[in-house]
Amino acid sequence: MVMIEKLLRFGRRQLHTIISRDIIKPANPTPSHLQTYNLSELDLLIGKLYLPMLLLYPNKDSCSLTAQDKTRVLKNSLSQSLTKYYPFAGRLPTLKTPYVDCNDKGVVFLEARSEANLEEFQLSLAQDENLDNLFPDDMVCNNSPHSTNLVGIQLNHFACGGVGLAVSMAHLLGDGCTFGSFLNHWASVARYGSADHKEVLPLNPYFIHVPRTDPSEAPVLNQQNAGLSTPVTRKFFFPNSKLIDLKKLVTSATNDIPTRVEVLTSLLYKTTVAAATTNSGCFKPSYLMIPVNIRKRLPEKLPQTAVGNIGSVMLVPTRHESETFLSELVGEIKKQKLQLEGIQSVQQATDNIKLLQSRLVSDQELETLAKRSYTCSSLCGYPFNKVDFGWGKPMATAIAIRSVGQNSIVLMDTADGDGIQAHVCLERKDMEIFQNDKELLSFCQINR
Repeated sequence: MVMIEKLLRFGRRQLHTIISRDIIKPANPTPSHLQTYNLSELDLLIGKLYLPMLLLYPNKDSCSLTAQDKTRVLKNSLSQSLTKYYPFAGRLPTLKTPYVDCNDKGVVFLEARSEANLEEFQLSLAQDENLDNLFPDDMVCNNSPHSTNLVGIQLNHFACGGVGLAVSMAHLLGDGCTFGSFLNHWASVARYGSADHKEVLPLNPYFIHVPRTDPSEAPVLNQQNAGLSTPVTRKFFFPNSKLIDLKKLVTSATNDIPTRVEVLTSLLYKTTVAAATTNSGCFKPSYLMIPVNIRKRLPEKLPQTAVGNIGSVMLVPTRHESETFLSELVGEIKKQKLQLEGIQSVQQATDNIKLLQSRLVSDQELETLAKRSYTCSSLCGYPFNKVDFGWGKPMATAIAIRSVGQNSIVLMDTADGDGIQAHVCLERKDMEIFQNDKELLSFCQINR
């Protein structure tokens, strides 16, 4: 039955209306011996966060599928995919339970209709504070009342025939690599057997089974921004040509060749610290935290389809303002990367993160830490721009970064491959200075 559940307004004319709600369950029941999926200690360290990704698809003349056809394809292929990704259709018995009850209760799937055209909506993404509303059941908020659900989907139909697929996954289930693998598995199932994609073979997930973890031993890692003011988000584009210039600038000072992500992370962090310093009137010690995927760094390399939070964290402290020079920051990031080469297991990575956390908590400047710690996550190289359900790859992607929290940065490849887009979430006063920084603006395009 069609339901008018809520109205969501974007700008002056863009109106979204929820028109249907469904629950998609696995095509086949989960076997009894798999009905409990233990979360790892690192999963529990992540805490109650969501990874909310928006994929925008234009209405191509070459695609003969109607809106109803696309919905049917998505639901059928999702049902089949949940048979393989069986924990995703489960529930947390309580918010503190260290395991998923793989009870096949399914994934919420909403449909919404918009009066806006897709291109019109895309132009508003750079400064759109209401992106959260494209996702179902507040599954972009840490304190969502529906947070025992682990995955939520909302298919947004635009007036031009294009669609925006909003998918939110609980971070407890896995990291960005897990999320990308799930989306591409789902897309492969949707294409599999079609006239144009007979060769497609979905890559199945690789599960690592771990013993039950005592949740009291895994304090939540992501609480450093608790109690701060309501943040604002902006999106910035850095073309490859500008990133090459930035790399040359750093190379000339260090005689070392950095990566695009290293130089951009350093520039963004430097600019955020400078903005905070201007607002407060003086420099204060700051920290940059960088999550890192370690699947390929372990002695026994794990496949990219390995499910879970399989990573470590690099910590770059800046105790003095002189340490915010680009060359200094890039050098420290490279130093931290070398230390990751010695990680022998996921458990060792978890122990390192716990040790890091204990160091931060015992820091005498804890109040300063809460206001001056920044997290920069890179999703560059992950296959979000390749998610093709049979009607082409997305024209744009976006992440509702406010789910991650204030003082957060997420880097993603642009859809056309010509650069990196940075989603930045800062306190409003800091953002006002950040987005007008002359050095930053010399390497980026705000509107694209």
